[in-house]
Amino acid sequence: MTKQEKNEVIELLKGKFSQYNNFYITDTESLTVEQVGKLRNVCFDKQVEMKVAKNTLIKKALESIDAEKYAGVFDSLHKVTALMFSENPKQPAVILSGFRKSSNTDKPILKAAFINGDVFVGDNQLKVLTLLKTKNELIGDIIGLLQSPIQRVLGALQNKDKAEKVEEIVAPVAEAPVAEEVVAAPVAETAPAEEAPAPETATEAPATDSPDAPAEA
Repeated sequence: MTKQEKNEVIELLKGKFSQYNNFYITDTESLTVEQVGKLRNVCFDKQVEMKVAKNTLIKKALESIDAEKYAGVFDSLHKVTALMFSENPKQPAVILSGFRKSSNTDKPILKAAFINGDVFVGDNQLKVLTLLKTKNELIGDIIGLLQSPIQRVLGALQNKDKAEKVEEIVAPVAEAPVAEEVVAAPVAETAPAEEAPAPETATEAPATDSPDAPAEA
């Protein structure tokens, strides 16, 4: 490879490292050409870019961007290296895990993964990486947590409304006045009318001798 070709590869890698916040460093040395082709196809279908490059060129590309930022992955740059770039931080891990299972092998080996500034070193980190949550998943969880109290309040209000409706139906029946037995009030006894005292008869005044009366003979 000429110097110019090396520089072209470095520039290409720099563009990928700048474009993606997540990349995996894997060892594909023990894979056959057919297996590598199969892995590439799976990556393409899952929108993961796979690039095979020399370790020295990968290191130069990273150092030219930010040597301190990527220092944690330098020790993983040995043997044959295949880089996997993805917007989804866990997608390459899912691909590697699925590929191993379908191929009944423990290859390719994960050497390191750079996820949003964090470095995961070693093949034993693969399972952990498959459990990572994407940005959208985290947002969904947060929204779910925020909505949970609201849903409980709405649920309580709905239950209250239902209870009130039931009460509205039951209350008139429960509170309806029971028809009381009408008992005829006893007729008040009428006190016998007292006999009015008979009017006193005028006493006849004694006859007085009238001067005109004829004198007895």
